[in-house]
Amino acid sequence: MTNLDSEAPTVAPIESAEVALKSKLDQPLEVEFTGDENKQRGNWTGKMDFMLSCIGYAVGLGNIWRFPYLCYKNGGGAFLIPYFCFLILCGMPLVFLEMSFGQFSSLSPIAIWKICPIFKGLGYGMVIISGIVCIYYNIIIAWTLFYLVSSFRAQLPWASCLNYWNTDSCAQRSSFNESANASIANASQMAVAANVSGRQVTPSEEFWKYRVLNITSGIEDLGGIRWELFAALLVAWVLVFLCLVRGVKSSGKVVYVTAIFPYLVLILLCIRGVTLPGAVNGLKLYLLPKWHKLLEFTVWADAAMQIFYSVGAAWGALITMSSYNRFRNNCLRDAVIVPLLNCGTSVFAGLVIFSIIGFIQSETGSPIEDVVDQGPGLIFVVYPEALTKIFLSPVWSVLFFLMIFTVGLDSQFGMFETMISAFTDEFPKRLSNKKILITALLVAVEFGIGVVCVTRGGIFVLQIMDWYSSTFSLMIISFFECVVIGWIYGADRFYRDIELMLGRQPSAWWRICWRFITPAIILCIFIISIVNHSPVTYGPEDNKYRYPKWAINIGMCLALMSLLPLPLLAIVALYGGSGSLPERIKNALLPSPEWGPMVERFRDQWLSLLSSQERIRTLACTGGKVEGFDQRGSAAPGVAGVHGKVQREDEEDICLNPESSLKTVFASKLTVDSSAN
Repeated sequence: MTNLDSEAPTVAPIESAEVALKSKLDQPLEVEFTGDENKQRGNWTGKMDFMLSCIGYAVGLGNIWRFPYLCYKNGGGAFLIPYFCFLILCGMPLVFLEMSFGQFSSLSPIAIWKICPIFKGLGYGMVIISGIVCIYYNIIIAWTLFYLVSSFRAQLPWASCLNYWNTDSCAQRSSFNESANASIANASQMAVAANVSGRQVTPSEEFWKYRVLNITSGIEDLGGIRWELFAALLVAWVLVFLCLVRGVKSSGKVVYVTAIFPYLVLILLCIRGVTLPGAVNGLKLYLLPKWHKLLEFTVWADAAMQIFYSVGAAWGALITMSSYNRFRNNCLRDAVIVPLLNCGTSVFAGLVIFSIIGFIQSETGSPIEDVVDQGPGLIFVVYPEALTKIFLSPVWSVLFFLMIFTVGLDSQFGMFETMISAFTDEFPKRLSNKKILITALLVAVEFGIGVVCVTRGGIFVLQIMDWYSSTFSLMIISFFECVVIGWIYGADRFYRDIELMLGRQPSAWWRICWRFITPAIILCIFIISIVNHSPVTYGPEDNKYRYPKWAINIGMCLALMSLLPLPLLAIVALYGGSGSLPERIKNALLPSPEWGPMVERFRDQWLSLLSSQERIRTLACTGGKVEGFDQRGSAAPGVAGVHGKVQREDEEDICLNPESSLKTVFASKLTVDSSAN
């Protein structure tokens, strides 16, 4: 062994290796492979597995129960202008960033922050958000299963006020109309309604409150467990386990049903809806533009927030699903198609919803404000009521709730797989071969926590989780994602990585969005959310339940849970460094030596694009060799010179202080076996 006392013996092999390895980039892009390209983690079986999984994940309940209401409230067709503007300025750039990020590294949300270790807390934040949302998302699926089972009867149980759970306040919506010419569907119900003072409610609302939830007066009284919902929740979690037990190999096949079926049902419901009396009036309310609304700031704010939440960025699921792609997959194409389909589905779902709302208004004569709703009220109260008025209502009810079930299940797959992959990627030696056990354990934990939401007062707990778990966290995480990729790691370097995958660089538009436009929009959304934020409540305006202070404090703790890892893990990263505080910060902002493509042949190509100093640090700190920069230890073809394994006598200077000069590091810290090839 001889000490290197000059830079010359190493520079020649470095430059020769660069030429040799760069020549690989001139070869045609590899697109098709037999078997898994990534032997360690596996890949999607086919390209459609990934596309359908992303579409199923992005198209969630919000597309059906939130967008149509927002569109109606904010100017009808005029709302589509700010909606699609923010899709281009914010939605697509975030999706492309996360898809390319995950595909390049083949890592899930925690391990992927090798790109900038000081921000590793962002990954834990994503996993925590997905974990919390998975808990209550499966509660919604359990409610859907309850309605689905209840639909298998000759008359839907929420069609009348003649059931044991109904109260004296129950009345058909047609009897709400105080006009003397109002049509009366049921004389006995009218008589009941005439003697009732106070707020009257529909049979579907009473079925929801007193049969499904058997709701208590508030979160102070959780009551007992609703055993029917408990059983439905258990079934929902068993289904999630069975569909994800083999990771993307199993979920990638299930999505061919769960992602496509909702579209078939939406088409059928749309055909039925637009042929109902009064449907045209509902569609007019939904689509006719009110151009003056575009002058209102709240309309643009609502459009920005809807796009931000609907594309599914910052949850970690897009990163996770993309990490199972083949390295040469065209993620740019996917990042355009998925958001467009997502937004198109929202618009189409609005047609279905408002054709039915127009029908209800025409049948009952009720004001549109009494019919239209958003959130669970639309899915579990308004739409079930409409189904009772359609011929063969049980059939349509079964189809509708099957659609809601599959829409929810798809989104659940993406979030839950995020948690599984996050832990197996972060601790690959211990957990990579125990995926079934990890899946079962996480299912058991999430199911156990979710039991509190199937108590009689569980809806109040769920409302807190939904209100606080992701409101601010998603915006903060997305903002820092843009900062890390656009400014710290560098948009130009990231473009170089994308070019390695796609064979070409994307348009400069994406770089501009990541660095300026998208983070600016996210910052504005964040400020608007803080200004407009109000404490959690539950119920309609005329009968609103207000939470006690201690419950609101619990909600704030939920919001902080996903944000605390950011400062905590930043401190850990700095504490584990060496040198002065500025040096530690500088080094913690650099990619770790393990960053880069996971598949070996692509990593070799990527290494050839790095600067000499970056390459030496990467190889020295991961057990690579100097000559040829081949991680397997063999020289690159056509490269002659020094051959030997890099040995670190003082790893701190090269791994923890990468800014040290190349000459100093080689002169005093590295020894190389000088035996010739």
